[in-house]
Amino acid sequence: MSKKRILYVEDDETLAFLTTDNLEQHFEVVHCNNGKAAFELFCSESFDLCVLDIMLPDMDGFEIATEIRKRNQEIPIIFLSAKTMKEDRIKGLKLGADDYLIKPYSIEELILKIEIFLHRSQKSADKPALKNYTFGSFLFEPENYLLKNDAQKITLTEREASLLKLFLDNPNTVLKREKILMALWGSDDYFLGRSLDVFISRLRKIIKQETHVRIENIPRVGFKLVVE
Repeated sequence: MSKKRILYVEDDETLAFLTTDNLEQHFEVVHCNNGKAAFELFCSESFDLCVLDIMLPDMDGFEIATEIRKRNQEIPIIFLSAKTMKEDRIKGLKLGADDYLIKPYSIEELILKIEIFLHRSQKSADKPALKNYTFGSFLFEPENYLLKNDAQKITLTEREASLLKLFLDNPNTVLKREKILMALWGSDDYFLGRSLDVFISRLRKIIKQETHVRIENIPRVGFKLVVE
């Protein structure tokens, strides 16, 4: 079986050498030390997962992730960064990253994360086509992350689409925050909870014109999609 291809972007030569040396025992690694060159490489070649530093020359990791998500909503993205502020981590997750590891990181943990996300990605690729949903005036196509009606056509992020699908699979049912976080991220840590609130807020803005559909906050418990 051929090894999975990893796009690894890091401009610290010493760290890049050590990380690449370890990753190559498990994966095919293509290393790049420049943000713009890395994105051009992503557009011209095929990869199974991206590992991105944030502070890079020419184009930072956040910008790379933004452009990648415009073209591919499914490829796993892991940020590796010395930026420790919670706002940076939340920003990374909001951009569609699957994880955000703080430097110095454990190479064993990185390898485990990569294997987990590659496995999830393969399972997702093997799944049959998802059914579409109608609610209020909207048609939701989870396969394409598309939410539309006569007035608007919106492409959701992968997390937003997964969140909306979870609500639509459980209409008029209280979903605990912990259940939502575990379903979307496989973890219920504080930072992911902040990201969830942002996604909830965006979905509310999108459907605010619907008189018979709303997302209710259940204090200290979770949320409920009310469809009358």
